[in-house]
Amino acid sequence: MIPTIVISAITFLLVTLSILLFPEIRLGKIKLGTYWIIALLGAIILLAFSFAPIQEVGAQLVNNNSVNPLKILVLFFSMTLLSIFLDEVGLFSYLASVAAHKAKKNQFTLFITLYALVSALTIFTSNDIVILTFTPFICFFCKNAKINPIPYLVAEFTAANTWSMMLIIGNPTNIYLATSAGFTFFDYFKVMALPTITAGITEFLLLLLIFKNKLKEPIQIGEGDHKIENKVALIIGLVHLAICLVFLVISSYINVEMWTVSAICAGSLIVCALLMCLITKKNWNYLLGSAKKLPYQLIPFFLSMFVIVVALNYQGISVKIQEILGNENIIWTYGYSSFLASNLINNIPMSILFSNLCTTKAATFASIVGSNIGAFLTPTGALAGIMFTNLVNKHDTKYTFVDFIKYGAIISLPIITVTLAMLLLTVNIF
Repeated sequence: MIPTIVISAITFLLVTLSILLFPEIRLGKIKLGTYWIIALLGAIILLAFSFAPIQEVGAQLVNNNSVNPLKILVLFFSMTLLSIFLDEVGLFSYLASVAAHKAKKNQFTLFITLYALVSALTIFTSNDIVILTFTPFICFFCKNAKINPIPYLVAEFTAANTWSMMLIIGNPTNIYLATSAGFTFFDYFKVMALPTITAGITEFLLLLLIFKNKLKEPIQIGEGDHKIENKVALIIGLVHLAICLVFLVISSYINVEMWTVSAICAGSLIVCALLMCLITKKNWNYLLGSAKKLPYQLIPFFLSMFVIVVALNYQGISVKIQEILGNENIIWTYGYSSFLASNLINNIPMSILFSNLCTTKAATFASIVGSNIGAFLTPTGALAGIMFTNLVNKHDTKYTFVDFIKYGAIISLPIITVTLAMLLLTVNIF
């Protein structure tokens, strides 16, 4: 037991340090994230010394149940492909640009519009995709308009990681925890809808209070072109996303697993896009661009963390943690502990670990809240935080680690409290 705890703890610590100190290594023209390499090495050591028996890991990888990590990866990557395709077509940048020009040189109007837009897109796509798309736009736009980008960056990141709680597809942590508990798309939504709305409204008012003085500064917006070049591609992408969402909602009633629905929709999108390329005889780069942007490094990271959690379970460590958490005040205990654990070991391994600790519906939903809101306390809380800080730094925008924690603490602590309080009500009703 002790060697497993030591190896796992060192792996988690090094993953966190790598994100902060040396997030990437370069091999020729290829850049690789160090966090997944460290996680992979930790998993290999555990497997090599049989702290996580290969037979046990293999059995869980081929197990035909909802918590199978391969099914969850298919679901996440399929939904991500649908979202990235729409981004490649230009939908997100188009909407962001229109929102900016509708603001009529009023920062409050711009702030409200962008917050609403990020929130809406996050609900129906994914928080990671929205962050990848809107962060560069905000940096470019604020530089050209000569305004402070901090209010918009903070609002974007917190909104994306708050409204991602609404649907099961909003965050890979939602997917893992909810499917491991056997929740359907609608089971999830009816419990999480009101807590998410409460969190979002509270967060928005808090953001306005924090940044009201900065938003009074003048803004300079030039004219721009808001056209989407390939409307056929846009329609194809939107139709596939809409169909996918509909079938995800009814998947439990037609006895089809969610990963199957998303995989079929993603496959259909690829086929339709290729057919349109042949019919129109035009070079459709949207699929290639989407394929290049898929977060492939998440695969070894996710599976490596899965191996580490298998080792913790096999050695009986998960049971000890469960005993420490106890059975009293479950929503508050699991909500706050998952919130803190996300920032200690990242919210993906936290979700894999907590999926084995949660024995009640309340514990699972509280952990989902902690995995989402915990993402904006520190940059290491989620992969979204890692991507966000890298993008901000690449665009020469001053937003330090201290800035991230300062705003993260001010916003996340009250938000998780009000969200858990509302969850306490909805989880008992539904």
